[in-house]
Amino acid sequence: MINGFGVFGTSTGIGTFSLLMVALIAWSFVWKGLALWHSAKRKEPWWFVAILLINTMGILEIVYLFAVAKVKQKELFK
Repeated sequence: MINGFGVFGTSTGIGTFSLLMVALIAWSFVWKGLALWHSAKRKEPWWFVAILLINTMGILEIVYLFAVAKVKQKELFK
């Protein structure tokens, strides 16, 4: 921070960059939680560890849920 301005010249308040980061963290958190839940329920420890340790902003989690585990949309939150 230089002269009271943040990363992209915004003021020190919540700017567009901060809101984008919060949205990305929330997006990743939701998909990671769903994928971890389903991999634990299916007793797949290798997928659980991979999903837990590798951060791909939800991409690995979505691939696991829909391509590997073949979870249907209506079954995501069960």
